Amino acid sequence: MPKYVSLKPSSTWREIQSTEKDWKKLGTAKCTQMLNHLHLIRAFEETVLELDGQGLVHGPAHSSIGQDGGAVGAISTLRSSDQITGSHRGHHQFLAKALRHVDVEGADPIADALSSDTMTILQRALAEIMGLSQGYCKGRGGSMHLRWEEAGALGTNAIVGGGVPIATGVAWANKRKGNGDVAFTFMGDGAVNIGAVPESMNLAALWDLPICFFIENNGFAVSTRLDEETRETRLSSRGLAYAIPALRVDGMDPVAVHLASQEAVDIMRAGKGPVIIEAELYRFFHHGGGVDGSAFGYRTKAEEAKWRKRDPLNFLAKGMMDLGMLDKKGDGAMRQKAQQAMNNVMDELTEGQGNQRTIIESLWPKPEFRDEGLRGDLSEFNGARFEEVETIGGAVAEVKFIDVVSKVMDRRMEMDDRIFCIGEDIHRLKGGTNGATKGLYDRYPGRIIGTPIAEQGFTGLAGGVAMEGTYRPVVELMYADFALVAADQIFNQIAKARHMFGGETAMPIVIRTKCAIGTGYGQQHSMDPAGLYSNWPGWRIVAPSTPFDYVGLMNSALLCEDPVLVIEHVGLYGSSGPGPVDDFDYHIPLGSAKVARPGTAFTVLSYLAMTAPAIEAADQMGVDAEVIDLRSLDRAGIDWDTIGASIQKTNSCVVLEQGPLATSYGAMLTDEIQRRFFDYLDQPVKRIHGGEASPSVSKVLERAAFVGIEEIKIGYADMMADIGLGHMVAE
Repeated sequence: MPKYVSLKPSSTWREIQSTEKDWKKLGTAKCTQMLNHLHLIRAFEETVLELDGQGLVHGPAHSSIGQDGGAVGAISTLRSSDQITGSHRGHHQFLAKALRHVDVEGADPIADALSSDTMTILQRALAEIMGLSQGYCKGRGGSMHLRWEEAGALGTNAIVGGGVPIATGVAWANKRKGNGDVAFTFMGDGAVNIGAVPESMNLAALWDLPICFFIENNGFAVSTRLDEETRETRLSSRGLAYAIPALRVDGMDPVAVHLASQEAVDIMRAGKGPVIIEAELYRFFHHGGGVDGSAFGYRTKAEEAKWRKRDPLNFLAKGMMDLGMLDKKGDGAMRQKAQQAMNNVMDELTEGQGNQRTIIESLWPKPEFRDEGLRGDLSEFNGARFEEVETIGGAVAEVKFIDVVSKVMDRRMEMDDRIFCIGEDIHRLKGGTNGATKGLYDRYPGRIIGTPIAEQGFTGLAGGVAMEGTYRPVVELMYADFALVAADQIFNQIAKARHMFGGETAMPIVIRTKCAIGTGYGQQHSMDPAGLYSNWPGWRIVAPSTPFDYVGLMNSALLCEDPVLVIEHVGLYGSSGPGPVDDFDYHIPLGSAKVARPGTAFTVLSYLAMTAPAIEAADQMGVDAEVIDLRSLDRAGIDWDTIGASIQKTNSCVVLEQGPLATSYGAMLTDEIQRRFFDYLDQPVKRIHGGEASPSVSKVLERAAFVGIEEIKIGYADMMADIGLGHMVAE
């Protein structure tokens, strides 16, 4: 018979309850401030539901009524420089942080009129939910995307769990700065089962980050009950898996939540790492709008009535009255002021009365604002030194491609201590799997950060660091295909952040990734990511084909205030080409293509590892083709001047790419060319590309799947058959 030994967890897991002594210690002033915030948030939410019922809220209206005590209790422990991210049901989280930011020391919420700052918060927040230009995100964010950086509210988030990795990155930056600031990330019970959350918890525990994972356990993910989501319904138990201390608390008791949050803050500010808080609470209405959940059959009226009796606003008010901290008149005064404030805000945003209210027409954003702020204006490049290999004054020699990858990063890290690199195995193996960070781990302690296998977690963390603004992360995704593992953070979060939050949120992050076509790694390690990223506005994309261009484009990527994807190719790593000997400080402009081979027969557009074969095929065939190395691949970076000048000269164009037809970059580019330059084209734009399937592991099938010089020659011959042989180069 086996012997069993009971195992003890590495961290504590406790439930915390408030006592009468705790209420008295917290004091009248603090309790009154919390109650006032609750009244303001409650009146705000009631107004949102009223406007939603009148059709004046476009999109969802996720009410926080019933859950508001948890956010107020938690955020009452924070200072303005502490930061939060929130959930799709995040009005209460945003407002609690904003109101806390403008609190005036010594103010009397009962006797004093609401401050102009408070009124501004209520108006701008409601305007945002209504999609108006006065909103915090200029109407783009709506109910689910509320951000006010000054107050430490870094954004509520429509993707369940989407803000958690971002907050983890903010906590990483706070720890690095050593300023004692902490981060809270609010999520619902449904988010706990999303991959981004456990990945973030693991990273936070591994690196002792000052972040609180605040779980608002309201018992439902839309209509799915908690016991249908997970076997262990005590969600704070997740802390045991990662050695994170966890607290379970009654979320309908704001004082108990305050106590739990203060304990968490003390742990974090002492440098002891993350904490989990699970607040058990209840949303009074259905997932969206002002209808009870029982109307949809997944809750009973009796259940709803039971929880409504424990309304956190009434719970706090009654507790204060029982202890002589408050009377009904004072409570009523705060309630009346909050309701009147919201009536005034409604009057400023709408006209008419009752069900006849309409939004004041002049408050809508202008249609021409649609794309503004999608990406930055590149003003950060003012004064930058731009060079090409033909004009640079420093020495240029034949150098190995992979060597300049590490050398330019070495130079930038030497000159800018904000830069750090993060990714799997980059700290070992003599510079990662290909040597891209060779020598940097020893030279820059703490700035070459090897991670667990957690692409969504560490990519999102880097996005949070970039959003916080102090540091500049360089993420290595070992293979381009791994972007699909981290897709939410790459495309929903990082790519959209600037535009979604009003056009002013810089996102200075670089992702380095490699295309491994031809290496035998098969369908899940051989993606050319250009087509994928180019279809997500927000990303800038560069694809250098020579060592010289790599240095200039990487320097530009690290200067840019937008997210930049730097595509590398395994086939180029071992090659040699022109590159700098000792000057690693020049830039190549984003959005600048280069004529790599002049010609008049037809225009070839290519990038990355196809540029050299495109030239070689033309030389071998004696075809006078003009080869353009695109270099910048995002829509804003396509050099239409260079492309247009070539097409107007040759009147024919072929788009050449190595990878398969699926997720192809060439499809987008071909469409744009034919619409822009139709009048100059003598024939439709042709394409040279691989098969439909991604490359297989079999050497024969892999070679059949992608484009090599043989396929290029066939494509060129097809071009020449259509335009005649008059453009052959004379021998």
